[in-house]
Amino acid sequence: MNRTTWLLLAFFLLGISALGYVYFNREDALMRGLKAERNFAVKNTTKIQKIFIAQRDGETTLLEKRGADWIYNQKFKARPNAIDNLLDAIQRVEIDHIPAKAAVPNIVKNLAGEGIKVEIYESGAQPVKTYYVGGGTVDERGVYMIMDGFDQPFVCHIPGWEGNIRYRYNLRGDDWRDKTVFAENPDNIQAVSIEYPKQKNRSFKLERKGSNDFEIKPFYAITPVIPAPYREGSAEAFLIGFESLVAEAFENETPAKDSVRQIVPFGIITLTNKAGKTTRAKLYPIFPDEVVSLDPKTGQWISADGATVERYFVDHSSGDFMLIQDRVFRKVLRGYEFFYGR
Repeated sequence: MNRTTWLLLAFFLLGISALGYVYFNREDALMRGLKAERNFAVKNTTKIQKIFIAQRDGETTLLEKRGADWIYNQKFKARPNAIDNLLDAIQRVEIDHIPAKAAVPNIVKNLAGEGIKVEIYESGAQPVKTYYVGGGTVDERGVYMIMDGFDQPFVCHIPGWEGNIRYRYNLRGDDWRDKTVFAENPDNIQAVSIEYPKQKNRSFKLERKGSNDFEIKPFYAITPVIPAPYREGSAEAFLIGFESLVAEAFENETPAKDSVRQIVPFGIITLTNKAGKTTRAKLYPIFPDEVVSLDPKTGQWISADGATVERYFVDHSSGDFMLIQDRVFRKVLRGYEFFYGR
């Protein structure tokens, strides 16, 4: 084989190699693109440090992880259940099916008009995932989603869970916020007082004097001391009630807020922990029209047919105005007499 033939063969083989390189890299890029536009889930949510959600009307939500908590819009502690539901969706979301080609233009139009933009960050300044969550399918078992930078929408769902996952991303304002009124480990509570302005004899102060020693005395100096013996374990049972007391809703926008704050509260609960942090809640009962009297023994408002008040407005030391349920807070709405006798 002469030199010219060798050179021609070498150029041919180089050309084939170059074409192969281009072809297979093109196929590789296509596969990476297909994978990227379909890969909505972030499997390891423990690495997520920030989630940014933008609504089409301009409202935005910023959720940032700080230690064990998530903070909403750089100011408020986020509601754990809302965060858990969101992270569950982020981790488990999958493509259910590709919508029919004829339906794609309307789906894209829907995403453009109603889609919620979601940016998910780990440690870097750039998001590891950005996608849009649109409206639900007719049967509400799926939701339209599209990855940022791609044209193909998909119907997505959470395997084994029936429902529209859009709701997990679509919370607004106070719906993201933690509604905790009191949340203190009983062993970390230094003192609690409850003042009942209209029932002074039931008002009291409880203060820790040792690891398991407590002093319980009347809130008002004019209230006689109960001569009965202290009921063992009553202080510990009372303090356990403060581990988790959560409001039903925020009522910061209610028109009644200012007028309610002008009336005498039913009760004022003040808790101080061992670090000296004080949390206070003023309770204002929401009366049904037929409420007629306050039971002096139980401290409950009683209606003509025997019904009791079910809810209270709470003016919280955080500045929030909240709504609570009596059935949740009844365990700590004790009177001075609770700690004495058999």
